[in-house]
Amino acid sequence: MRAAAEIRARIDTTKPHSARFWNYFVGGKDNYEVDREIGDQIKDIFPGLVDVARSSRQFLGRTVHHLAGEQGVRQFLDVGTGLPTADNTHEVAQRVAPDARIVYVDNDPLVLTHARALLTSTEEGRTDYLDADLYKPAAVLKAAEETLDLSKPVALMILNTLGHVADHAQARSLVATLMEGLPSGSYLVISDSTATSEGMIAASDAYNSSGAVPYHVRAVDEITGFFDGLELLEPGIVPVTEWRPETAGAAVQRVDAYGGVGRKP
Repeated sequence: MRAAAEIRARIDTTKPHSARFWNYFVGGKDNYEVDREIGDQIKDIFPGLVDVARSSRQFLGRTVHHLAGEQGVRQFLDVGTGLPTADNTHEVAQRVAPDARIVYVDNDPLVLTHARALLTSTEEGRTDYLDADLYKPAAVLKAAEETLDLSKPVALMILNTLGHVADHAQARSLVATLMEGLPSGSYLVISDSTATSEGMIAASDAYNSSGAVPYHVRAVDEITGFFDGLELLEPGIVPVTEWRPETAGAAVQRVDAYGGVGRKP
């Protein structure tokens, strides 16, 4: 871990930040006034973004539970981790499979200061945290090998992260490079906010005008494109609330966030 003073020097509290902003929306406490101010403004513009944040977190839990349980996955690479909250990837996975191994990846200094909360593990399993960059996927894979066996299936989790990559072709290339480094039988899990309502588009515009690093909402077919060459698990690319809801057949709220799970042949 880097020295605490060096990490704190990288934290900018004068502008909103996506991890802190999202943390505020899911009810966390690891955020600053500047994040809460833009959060409250966006709630006025589009209250549904709170539902997007919370349902996206629930999507993470359901996908990890399914992969660790029904699919037998024992390794997870969570890129764009964000700030720790309840039911992090390792907590969900290791409740199902105590021997699961999880590597978290983020390059945000505030996330790094909280990384110890992500490093708890069962005795049988292991968790690790990499202060690394999505834009350097080969380096991410190389560092992950210290904890994961990349000759065996891995679930690559990229949730609410790819919107930071403005160019869709570049985002697809980054995902493809990460998946190329994983063996057959690995899985890709992606969810992200989508430009599927005027409210979400307005909320995105307001956030991007706040001085924060921009976050770009995409069309549903662009989210689908990340899974090219993979075998989509049912029900495919759908609003995150509709991906295998815990109560089958029950009515679910549709949100402006889509996701899915694909298997590498």
